[in-house]
Amino acid sequence: MTIPETATSVATHPLDPLSATEITAARDHLVAEGRLGESVRVAYLSLREPAKSVLRSGGPVPREARAILLDTATGATTDVLIDLRAGTTISAVDVDPALSGQAPVLFEEFDAIEGILKADEGWRSALASRGLTPDDVRVAPLSAGIFDYDGEEGRRLLRGLAFVQRDEHDYAWGHPVDQLVAFVDMIERKVVRIIDDGPAAIPMANDNFEDPEITGPLRTDLKPLHITQPEGPSFTLDGNVLRWQKWDLHVGFDAREGLVLGQIGFDDHGTRRSIVERASIAEMVVPYGDPAPYRSWQNYFDTGEYLVGRDANSLELGCDCLGEITYLSPVVADDFGNPREIPQGICIHEEDFGLLWKHTDEWAQHRSSRRQRRLVVSFFTTVGNYDYGFYWYFSLDGTIQFEAKATGIVFTARYPGEGYPYASQIAPGLAAPYHQHLFCARLDMAVDGERNAVHELDLKRVPQGEGNPHGNAFTRSRRVLGTESEARRRADGSLGRVWEVVNTEKRNVVGEPVAYTLFPEGQPTLAAADGSSISRRAAFATEHLWVTRYAEGERYPAGDFVNQSVGSPGLPEFQKADRGIDGEDIVLWHSFGLTHFPRTEDWPIMPVDYTGFTLKPTGFFDKNPALDVPPSPSGHACAHCPDGECRC
Repeated sequence: MTIPETATSVATHPLDPLSATEITAARDHLVAEGRLGESVRVAYLSLREPAKSVLRSGGPVPREARAILLDTATGATTDVLIDLRAGTTISAVDVDPALSGQAPVLFEEFDAIEGILKADEGWRSALASRGLTPDDVRVAPLSAGIFDYDGEEGRRLLRGLAFVQRDEHDYAWGHPVDQLVAFVDMIERKVVRIIDDGPAAIPMANDNFEDPEITGPLRTDLKPLHITQPEGPSFTLDGNVLRWQKWDLHVGFDAREGLVLGQIGFDDHGTRRSIVERASIAEMVVPYGDPAPYRSWQNYFDTGEYLVGRDANSLELGCDCLGEITYLSPVVADDFGNPREIPQGICIHEEDFGLLWKHTDEWAQHRSSRRQRRLVVSFFTTVGNYDYGFYWYFSLDGTIQFEAKATGIVFTARYPGEGYPYASQIAPGLAAPYHQHLFCARLDMAVDGERNAVHELDLKRVPQGEGNPHGNAFTRSRRVLGTESEARRRADGSLGRVWEVVNTEKRNVVGEPVAYTLFPEGQPTLAAADGSSISRRAAFATEHLWVTRYAEGERYPAGDFVNQSVGSPGLPEFQKADRGIDGEDIVLWHSFGLTHFPRTEDWPIMPVDYTGFTLKPTGFFDKNPALDVPPSPSGHACAHCPDGECRC
């Protein structure tokens, strides 16, 4: 295990995340300007990445920080840009929450909501009617969205649902207090609305998933499984620049997006070739499908509202990560602008991934095999009841994959009765509403340069007849997506639809454009009705693919201020100009995810579920780029081989 000492260092690469020293300098500057007073909190503070044109110019690169400030006494929100080298404010823009949306949810608001509700007579009365006191329950502080409730416009709101906690170690998620929800104004620190449809049965079974009464005797027949690399890993890390095999990339981290991978390239026989300029999961949303008034507003933007990077876990060797691990410890700002290190927040390792290629040739009397392995860059985050892993994979053959792992505890409610169409009964009397986990990858493509285009390829059946007498023929259709409006697309598994990102200026050995192909999973898009609040706010999730021409500032698919946004910013706004995208500097926005109809097996803790996508070279290389991978070396002990050694 290796842990580079980078948390307090000064940035050595223009894309390096802000160090603790830089975060402190930004905070001190805000204090000196009178912007960070007693009631003002830092909702977001992170690197403002330099423009691509500046990075490519070879000239001086600015070092800037972006801070979103929230006055918890007045609700005033300010978007500040700071020149860290000069120690000056570049800009300070007042944000109108009613028009643009609210700043992200603060850590302190998670803790404050229970105290506000505890002091409210209406809340105490609602609990008393159920035989409960405020001390008996925990309250989930949930982002409010924007709906048709009178008097909510411009208010900074959280909505609270209660769960009975029998003792401090009890997992309360199994004991929902149903038919009750409170709307809380976090600026005025008061309850503005309670929906209470009266007491309902509260499931109270023991669901503490590590209690021996629940688990039963633990298995004793799992033999040790060791992953060792006695000579160490095959990658090197120079600051935040990661090199492995023929790959090189910059590993960044943002309080909002989490992992940000930049300047991804591949060495092709001594020539470095670019593939992706910047890759991140720029947004995710978890919309629920239960129309009951206590849950109909549930749709959580875990990236834009809660900041998945800020909520990242510290990872443990042998538990979260297995093998020869190198960790990075990113630094984020807390609510007061102080640096907070996340020890071992990023995990980097390589893993065996089965066969790379294999062939037995009787004519040549030869057999050969090569093992595939991949580089893994990952982090895990916890947002309320759910835990998410974000995993980027780089393979020996030039393939890039992303995988999201969803686990944790499903959100619960009382089960209304047999046949309820919007939730599963996961335990006696306990429901988990149907919901989705929808992600949006922002892929700033640079396939052999910035002049790229997107081609949509579909399988095409050929009718039996002239030229196809036996009816066996099939081919492929190719459609060039010429403008942004043409590039709002859905996946179609029945056609094997994929999207090729081609370089319009460079050809390969057979005269075709060099390309990387996006292979989507093609699972359902956003299930909410057209015209609904969630469809407006999460418009990115209504299509599998959007393509835009690159523009500075177009960073987030649901807009900069997602919390209680009305839904106009983001991708629909970016595409209004309907710019040309054929042979331009383009950005792919790929939406994908899980539609979750919970099972009894998902309770009391959910086994990991997976979703993601793949980027594969398609004519990018003139031949298999992994031909030079050597055979597995002799001397590897194997009990199944006659002489105790395996040779490929």
